[in-house]
Amino acid sequence: MNTNQTASQQESWWSRLTQSKYFIYILISPLFLVLLAYVIYPFYQTFIQSVVGTEGAGIGNYKRFFSLESTANLEALWTSIYISVISVITCAIVGVTMAFLIERYEFPGRKILSILVLVPMALPPLVGVLSFTFLYGESGIIPRSLQALFNLESVPFSLKGITGVIVVHTFTMYTYFYLTASAAIKGLDPSLEEAATSLGSGRIRIWIKVILPMLTPAMVASSLLVFMIAMASYTAPLMFGVERTMTMQIYLSRTNGNLDMAATQSTILSIVSISFLILMRWYQGRRNFQNQSKGISVHRTELRTPFMKYLSMFLSFIGVIILMLPILVLVLISFSVDGEWTIQIIPPAYTFDHYIALFTDERTWRPIWNSLQMSFVATIGNILFGVAPTYAMIRTRFKGKALLDILIMIPWALPGTVVAVNLIAAFSEPSVFSFNQVLIGTFWILPLAYFVRHLPLIFRSTSAALMQMDQSVEEAARSLGANWWYTFRRVVVPMAFSGILAGTLLAMVQGLGEFVASILIYSTSTMPLSVAIFQKMYAFQFGTACAYGVLQILLIIFVLFISQKLTNGKAGAVI
Repeated sequence: MNTNQTASQQESWWSRLTQSKYFIYILISPLFLVLLAYVIYPFYQTFIQSVVGTEGAGIGNYKRFFSLESTANLEALWTSIYISVISVITCAIVGVTMAFLIERYEFPGRKILSILVLVPMALPPLVGVLSFTFLYGESGIIPRSLQALFNLESVPFSLKGITGVIVVHTFTMYTYFYLTASAAIKGLDPSLEEAATSLGSGRIRIWIKVILPMLTPAMVASSLLVFMIAMASYTAPLMFGVERTMTMQIYLSRTNGNLDMAATQSTILSIVSISFLILMRWYQGRRNFQNQSKGISVHRTELRTPFMKYLSMFLSFIGVIILMLPILVLVLISFSVDGEWTIQIIPPAYTFDHYIALFTDERTWRPIWNSLQMSFVATIGNILFGVAPTYAMIRTRFKGKALLDILIMIPWALPGTVVAVNLIAAFSEPSVFSFNQVLIGTFWILPLAYFVRHLPLIFRSTSAALMQMDQSVEEAARSLGANWWYTFRRVVVPMAFSGILAGTLLAMVQGLGEFVASILIYSTSTMPLSVAIFQKMYAFQFGTACAYGVLQILLIIFVLFISQKLTNGKAGAVI
């Protein structure tokens, strides 16, 4: 009897707690504490270091940054903005054009092209840049092939400098425009175009006045996203020798021991990135371009003339080759013998030893195991601290919701170099948030960086799944006597499971490919896979580096495939 009374009292206490107006703050408090401890506090420490520094408190570091006597930092800021703006333009041209052609026209080769157009999503940043270096660099396969074919004294072209960075950005980032634009084009109502045609408008005027305005939300969101990612780009400038970018300047200041200037540069880059994030969120909430008409979605137009069919087949063939070449060249070089490929167009000798060593050699396997461990730990943390607060953000209203919504997306806006510098500034000494331990140099600093960087992925995917759920199902469970915890555990989580799992898998993949933050905070014993690829590359062990890269790609393709299946093709929107 006493046991039943105790259980009843506990049930009554829990019921009163969940019905309290303060229960929402209990749900979001873990997320807020995490953001406070590992986003706000590290950023604050970086800012303090930039202001205080070794010379005492003041704005001397900022004066040196904006000084016209030594313009390296101003040039870096300008170059980063310039590269980002051009990247947005080129990605928009490629992504929207591909989306329009694939979604609006039926032509030979369309289906295979619609699958392969997402191939760049499977390339981690470092691996994607490596493949372009092997293909189009000064000693790349294609320039050398053309030099040999036409008996030229030097290669006819090569990717280098800012041009190389923009080309790589275009190839790897156009998918953001493609995914959002293709979704928008699928929802366009053809009756709007028919009405414009009946009123005498030509194709160009219809495109400018009807189609483009309907694509505006997708274009703006993608533009700001690409701009932020391009501003945060580190791998492409590193590999193509562009030192005057903000991320490269932060890395150089850090490695040269000028921690005060690295903190100053990180603070300025953070302000730029966060400003664009706030601008993106403001614009998305300000305008409504929703299609209000009752018409059916657009149907694809079949190409009927023989010339257009043959032209589309040829262009599709070229498109397939361009999209597949980066992966194919990595596979080819992964079988090459290390040290044998010097001046030849393609590797002269091949072996399976690199793939055997991946799983049999302890030193080769160690970075793979490190990355799997650290990504797994970070992803578990993302689930524990991300799912319940996301439910609170989507289903309830509370004071500070808009602020928390921005705060949770800040880690996605911050460049990896900035996240690393922030963590270095915050946890090089014991603090209450590190349980009075020094985290720099330990195993836990890398999972912490991955956790902070990829928490928004769990938030985005879970919120997308919750917004598609019918809230009446939860209300029905409550009306039948189920308390909040039972409803959340037995109704909400199973129904949103596909979205949660998609975000989990994507966070795991991002952790496996993370390089930018890792290069600044790894130690010898915790070297991740991405850093191992970088080191093998610079040791001219191209075969081993590419074998690592192929393994990364296979893992990412598998995870993206599962995610696309779970979310009915909407996993890309999470990114």
